[in-house]
Amino acid sequence: MKKISLLSLVAACSLYAGGYKIPETSLNGVALSAANVAHTTGADAAYYNPANMVFMEDRNTLEFDNMFIGLQGTKFEGSGPMNGVNIEAESELFLIPSINYVSGKAGETRIGLSICVPGGLTKRWESAPAVYSAEQFSLSVIEINPTVAIPIGDTLSVAIGFRIVHSEGIVKSTSSLASRDMEGESWDFGYNLALSYKPIKSLDMALTYRSNVDLTEEGTAKLFQGRNLTYDGGSSVTVPLPALFNAAIAYTFPSETTLEFVYERNFWSAYKTLEFNYVGNIGNLEPVFGTPIAKNWKDTNAYRIGVTQEISDFTLMFGAVIDETPVPDETVSFELPDSDSISVSAGGRYQINDDWNIGIAALYSMRDTRTVANEDISGEFSNSNVLILSAGVEYKF
Repeated sequence: MKKISLLSLVAACSLYAGGYKIPETSLNGVALSAANVAHTTGADAAYYNPANMVFMEDRNTLEFDNMFIGLQGTKFEGSGPMNGVNIEAESELFLIPSINYVSGKAGETRIGLSICVPGGLTKRWESAPAVYSAEQFSLSVIEINPTVAIPIGDTLSVAIGFRIVHSEGIVKSTSSLASRDMEGESWDFGYNLALSYKPIKSLDMALTYRSNVDLTEEGTAKLFQGRNLTYDGGSSVTVPLPALFNAAIAYTFPSETTLEFVYERNFWSAYKTLEFNYVGNIGNLEPVFGTPIAKNWKDTNAYRIGVTQEISDFTLMFGAVIDETPVPDETVSFELPDSDSISVSAGGRYQINDDWNIGIAALYSMRDTRTVANEDISGEFSNSNVLILSAGVEYKF
């Protein structure tokens, strides 16, 4: 039987992007495929690049966004020892809000606040053998990210922020031999740094870094052998939300067209082993639910490009991203049928007046079909594409 753990919930977020991240946390982020790091002029600068807050208009800026995420039901077609297995996961729908705020100047300092969802989903299978390890994986993650930015001269600025991450999840697996029903949550902390450089008006350069945050999930577990409850007690596990580095450059042409390129490095190699701990003795279920699981993820790259076009009261945005999966063939599982992806996006904003603007955006992520042959799975995963729609309103005062 495959082994699972509560924090495989986090790993399952790969359905949105390589690994378990959701980089598109705002309307502009969706429209530009998160290629809005160097050139950020809205309230979401508080999240994507808080150093840019010092270059914004001296007004308070507040933005509310709602993001709809639709996941297709991943299909699995077995081969070799799993020949004849043809199953499909449940499709999933989510509505995810976010809030971003940038203050007016306090002296020369600017304050920002972002409340967003950087990861999370529900992944459900109803057929064997997937239910043995992934009958249900549910995760919700909320990040509260206060930031402060200060200028260094007229062309350079720096920022620092504090990451406050809350996560909670449910995991269920069922077979005739053993099953489990678990839940847990945690509050964990990290930091983020940003630097912006504007040597000339039309050129923007930026470096950003988000620290590793260890998700220290604690909760309860019920373990069954057959129909007999053999463990009902505390459980815990720690898994990294790995560090992230961005290097970005943007240039604005006389036509008011801005082209931005972002190189993103995800330090997934911090995720080497998944070890689940119990407060009490789980007896002969130890080999099934207590054995450490090798992950051995690898660091990955993402390449993002965004185009912004200003036309009178309208702002049009387009984006694309190539994203790599950190999961090696040896550890691909029903909880994490991850693969490389290419995404395309578009969106727009309309400036109603000096204080208000509204917008919509869409992103479609096309996941590669992945053939796997490891000691647990032999077959092909497909149909894991993702649609994201976003709508938002921004207010300046």
